[in-house]
Amino acid sequence: MAGILVIAEAADGALAPISGELIGAARKLSAEGAGSVTALVAGDAALAQGLIAAGADNAIAATSANLATGTADAYVPAVEAALAQSGADVILLGQTSLGRDLGPALAFKLGTAVAMDCVELKVDGGKLRATRSAYGGNARAEVGFKNSPAIATVKAKSFDAPEGAAGSGSVSSIDAAGEPRVKVTGTSRAESTGIRIEDAPVVVAGGRGLGDEGGFRMLEELSGLLKGATGASRAACDLGWYPPSQQVGLTGKTVSPNLYIAVAISGASQHMAGMAGSKNIVAINKDADANMVKVSKFAIVDDYKKIVPALIEEIKKLG
Repeated sequence: MAGILVIAEAADGALAPISGELIGAARKLSAEGAGSVTALVAGDAALAQGLIAAGADNAIAATSANLATGTADAYVPAVEAALAQSGADVILLGQTSLGRDLGPALAFKLGTAVAMDCVELKVDGGKLRATRSAYGGNARAEVGFKNSPAIATVKAKSFDAPEGAAGSGSVSSIDAAGEPRVKVTGTSRAESTGIRIEDAPVVVAGGRGLGDEGGFRMLEELSGLLKGATGASRAACDLGWYPPSQQVGLTGKTVSPNLYIAVAISGASQHMAGMAGSKNIVAINKDADANMVKVSKFAIVDDYKKIVPALIEEIKKLG
């Protein structure tokens, strides 16, 4: 295989976490025979140098101001130029607002296909094979590619960024970009405090079984003691008990913490699709037959109002 092109992303002048995760995925493929890793980022040489430090073999800075819009029609010519320069036959993007649009746009322009929302990638017989969630997270589909380049968008937290990469490689620049057909008039962000739920090593999430929004105060105390973040099921968010920005699931955030504590969450497939990659799942639920109890590594079948306060007190004794 000729190589891998990673479409990195930046936010607030720094590389976004998804960029390191994509380089981690590319390094895995490279070790399996996919070739060298080239990373493209919209920005200056300093950002490109950051990609080298993160583990890319080569980095390209796309300097056109048009890319600041973050729209697919602006990015397509830049990616085409990076492909011509790198010779890559695999393109990796994040399953982000950019990747969701740019992946299909590139597939159409390049006469190939894109696998969306991938959770695993491998080289099989000299070609890319991608695994993605299907049926709301209840199954996984493995797909291959007939044409080149093979394009895949990768779900956040599916791969780890390379540890201690600090590599060395060449940095170049391109000025290619398309004319944006969409005008971005403004952006807004959901207000949040503390660690982002996507980056938290521990997530304590609550569902409709809490009974009311007051239960989330208890979960916030627990997640704070564990230096984590608090999440919620869609049912709890729809009831107005917790901000939608903290929703975990198919239509919310995807998380892969080391520890996921699901409190009074039944474990519907839509919710499981957002947290199935958690390293350790602990369920606290009155229903022994709840799906979350069945998939958990550890489960406490009892009323959370008895269990969570006791857990909080025990953790306080430790610290």
